[in-house]
Amino acid sequence: MSLKMVSREIWVPSPGPGVAVSGSCHYTQPTGLNLISYHSCQTRSDTADRAYRRFSSDNGRTWSAPVAIVTGESHPRGMLRRHLRGGMADPVSGWYVHLWTEGVLPSDDPLEGLRQWQLFYAVSQDQGRTFGPPRLIIHSGSEYNEDHPLPGVWRGRNSVMLGDMTCEMISLPDGTILAPCQITPVGPDGNYYNPGGGYTYHYAAVLRGRWGRGDQLEWTISQPVEGDPERTTRGMVEPTIARLPDGRILMVMRGSNDAKPHLPGYKWMALSSDAGRTWTRPQPWTDEAGRPYFSPSSCSQLLPHSSGRLFWLGNICETNPQGNGPRYPMMIGEVDPSSGCLMRNTLAVIDRRAPDESPQLFLSNFHAREDRETGEIRQCMWRPFARQVEDQPLDWTTHLYDYRISIK
Repeated sequence: MSLKMVSREIWVPSPGPGVAVSGSCHYTQPTGLNLISYHSCQTRSDTADRAYRRFSSDNGRTWSAPVAIVTGESHPRGMLRRHLRGGMADPVSGWYVHLWTEGVLPSDDPLEGLRQWQLFYAVSQDQGRTFGPPRLIIHSGSEYNEDHPLPGVWRGRNSVMLGDMTCEMISLPDGTILAPCQITPVGPDGNYYNPGGGYTYHYAAVLRGRWGRGDQLEWTISQPVEGDPERTTRGMVEPTIARLPDGRILMVMRGSNDAKPHLPGYKWMALSSDAGRTWTRPQPWTDEAGRPYFSPSSCSQLLPHSSGRLFWLGNICETNPQGNGPRYPMMIGEVDPSSGCLMRNTLAVIDRRAPDESPQLFLSNFHAREDRETGEIRQCMWRPFARQVEDQPLDWTTHLYDYRISIK
């Protein structure tokens, strides 16, 4: 098997200096070529200044004019912020399910979201053109409400959020929808705490959705997938999941050695044998010989392919990373279907830092899908900080690029 990057083209250009564009692209039906794309513009970390969605009925050859989506608006308690995270064409109902993170930040500081973020969903019955009402994800049971939506989550004390665009929903054979998420823990005083000492701290979990009345989903949440703060200073972040041939669910997560660079920086894995309800204790993700990979604290994605193979996209380093970096090269490899390990001899480079580019370059914050016509993998990814000047404020200027990756 051969994996190779075929092309990299500008997909959505930056609208001006200092503006970064990130985004994702999704099929809106279980079969067919209708697509919806989302892209956001930002000028600072973890904040979408504005966002848009577009539609294509010809597999992305042509696109409709972008439709604006409100991502920030004044609120009596501060600034309401939204982070879009794409969606899934549900094979049971045929409908398109859209998820996002939302919260009111008292002083518009993204870190305030660690106590404020909540999860919402909406359902479209016409391929994303229109949506039913937005609904807060609340666990089944009379004790849960908008202030206490999930076990272990209380608005104002801690939060639940989606990871990056790579943290996609999947559908199981019995029709259950699994949505990976991340939760900030509460300490002895009942408020968010950070036992690892890194920038933030989360544990991972999986929401399990079942269709109820009409277009409503009934939600429960899995057992937590908790890291050891002595081994990963930011816990378990940005889980990506996929179903293995034997029915087990593989979860791969972002760890970190932020604030403790002597620790090895890895991706981590856990497995579920009961449809995502409970999970094994997370361990460093390895190759078939049990050798872990160095990887920065960055998102990654498991991507099932129509050939029956399972691919992984993300960053792998030659030496131990320091926190979030370096976020290059961007790589792709195949997952062993029996063990869930990443097969070392299948790894290929999608993109890397050029000699004249800054060491602060990010090849991350992406989304990938299989092209239903060609079988190629199509990856949307930005490239911020490529021309960053040392000791100068971050220059966010970057286009959103479309990568084509062939599989032979």
